[in-house]
Amino acid sequence: MYRDHTKTVQIGDRKIGGGNPILIQSMTNTKTEDVEATVAQILALEAAGCEIVRCTVPTQKAAEAIREIKKRIHIPLVADIHFDYKMAIAAMENGADKIRINPGNIGGSEKIKAVVDTAKAGNIPIRVGVNSGSLEKELVEKYHGVTAEGLVESALDKVRMIEEFGYDNLVISIKSSDVMMCVKAHEILAEKTDYPLHVGITEAGTLYSGNIKSAVGLGIILYEGIGDTIRVSLTGDPVEEIKSAKRILKTLGLRKGGIEVVSCPTCGRTQIDLIGLANQVETMVQEFPLDIKVAVMGCVVNGPGEAKEADIGIAGGKGVGLLIKKGEIVSKMPEGELLGALRRELENWDKQEGR
Repeated sequence: MYRDHTKTVQIGDRKIGGGNPILIQSMTNTKTEDVEATVAQILALEAAGCEIVRCTVPTQKAAEAIREIKKRIHIPLVADIHFDYKMAIAAMENGADKIRINPGNIGGSEKIKAVVDTAKAGNIPIRVGVNSGSLEKELVEKYHGVTAEGLVESALDKVRMIEEFGYDNLVISIKSSDVMMCVKAHEILAEKTDYPLHVGITEAGTLYSGNIKSAVGLGIILYEGIGDTIRVSLTGDPVEEIKSAKRILKTLGLRKGGIEVVSCPTCGRTQIDLIGLANQVETMVQEFPLDIKVAVMGCVVNGPGEAKEADIGIAGGKGVGLLIKKGEIVSKMPEGELLGALRRELENWDKQEGR
């Protein structure tokens, strides 16, 4: 598979590429200069399962903030740079574990060399990022529009700029909001390079549309063996990106662990707020490092049978709640006590299962 044969790149205390586990990334949406807000968001991302975080560095104050932020977080920090090569250098001098640049928009070769020299001195990885929205005019004309082939050519041109200065500690990302173009671009790129690839669908959209586009695009790309790190780009709370990324990896069998919640789609027999209950359960189970399946059912008649493939389940209807294990009813209670009962079961799961 492609990802088994990409180069290994060290980012802080994490490794990507070379068959290492696919890591989940996100990006803060706070002002990086606001250390307190940025640290608070990163800690929330860490708790959700984020493994690498990116922060924008548009000012010298933001670059300097990285030093303080780094003292208070526990995952590698990537500095996102646009247009100003000095910010890339300042970010690295203040402890960034990696920088993300588009060499095409930070100036001429002397400026690129200055950035590369600083990275080389600290052995700091550079992520070369190219987006379909900023594809060079000459490539748009060459390929008669924005195309997968144009994206790949642009990315490899940028990689060569850096390689010419004697540096190859690189990660590549090529992103598009067009899902199938993004898929095709990754297929082409994976055949042409052994650098590790960071994969995502850019400008994917809101929680609803962004999740669908990301699941389809990332699902295809990852299933084909391409991709060493991923980000699900959503308009909203970045913690939601982590939840979605974990689910995509788990669904593809690329990550183990974590509770899987299954729930019935509701029908005319449903007599509880199943949607609200399922959402509450899905949020609650994030706290537990268990590799089990939890079922949430809306019918006390068929619920036990429908939940038989789950390790544990709950079902409710007409004020009555059932706690179910492997399809067998183990206790009955008022509907309002279901969530608390499930929590207690999960808290004591290892003891009950004899672990």
